[in-house]
Amino acid sequence: MPSARTRVAALFAAALVLIAAAGGGASSPDAAIGTSVNARAVDGQAGSGTLRADRLARLAAWRGGPIRTSTGETVTVLVSDSLPLETPEKWAEFLVHLAHGPEITTLEATIASLAEVEGICGGSALGCYAPDRMVAVGEITVDGTTPEEVVRHEYGHHVGYHRLNAPWDAIDWGPKHWATAASVCPKVKRREAFPGDGGRNYAQNPGEAWAEVYRLMDERRAGITTGRWEIIAQSFFPNAAAIAAAERDVLQPWTKSRTASYRRTFGTRTKVSWVPLKTPLDGDLKVTARVSKGGLFSIALVGANRTSVVARAQWVGQRTKRLSASVCGQRSLFLRLTRNGPPGTVNVTVSSP
Repeated sequence: MPSARTRVAALFAAALVLIAAAGGGASSPDAAIGTSVNARAVDGQAGSGTLRADRLARLAAWRGGPIRTSTGETVTVLVSDSLPLETPEKWAEFLVHLAHGPEITTLEATIASLAEVEGICGGSALGCYAPDRMVAVGEITVDGTTPEEVVRHEYGHHVGYHRLNAPWDAIDWGPKHWATAASVCPKVKRREAFPGDGGRNYAQNPGEAWAEVYRLMDERRAGITTGRWEIIAQSFFPNAAAIAAAERDVLQPWTKSRTASYRRTFGTRTKVSWVPLKTPLDGDLKVTARVSKGGLFSIALVGANRTSVVARAQWVGQRTKRLSASVCGQRSLFLRLTRNGPPGTVNVTVSSP
């Protein structure tokens, strides 16, 4: 029997699995999770190996399906017959009143007993997630963990799966705004965070931290202020800015880079020109510079101190230079344009997160 701490650690064992082709409809738990392969979670306890459809079919009988909710949205929910007091309608209503976007309609949720969840997700697990499919307990556990806590956490993974954080995967790094606010990229560089690690470094996994932050954020929206923080490193515990960033990721998610253009004209007395760049979000930054005919210019991306060189542009054509870099914790940068030849102009296009 695992200890209470082990069970809490496996509480939200989100089986972050890359699955094969999605199954058909969701009239049975086979459709909800049966295509998952190679599930990973804390200590390898929450579902290692293929989740076979015939195994799931033997675990329980299920009721439910697509539920039309009071908001007009339809959510697919299955509830085990071993939980006679729980209904698909109740859980569909709970789900649509979580902070969410259009991803809510792609979800297939299975609510089961603790024993059934352990059979589906693995020993000591209270829930798991595969793309567009979640399994969660529908009863209070021996450790006092509520089904609502588990469902909120697993829905956090569902949001992460449907958000962007280029060049990284949001399911592992968290969505763009929160990942920036939580300094995920700098933490990864310092080896203080380990995206996708469901084993030894589970507590430093930003994908799990995101799901927990989503849970706390949604609980606070519901007026619940007693939420615990037990399974993720304290360094990821959210401040007000991180909570606000998480809510923005849900309701106003980042979708693409922004582009800005600049023009600098160099006379005989101008040797260097600076282009200040605001970089509020981490991610890819790309610069394309087109110089006037016969122009010779050095172009560098430098830090806020105007000294540290982040990247240098290289010629890619007779009059075009390019550079690319990763914004990783820097909230402002500069382009330094240096004239090495006759007077002329430089037209710069900057793509940033």
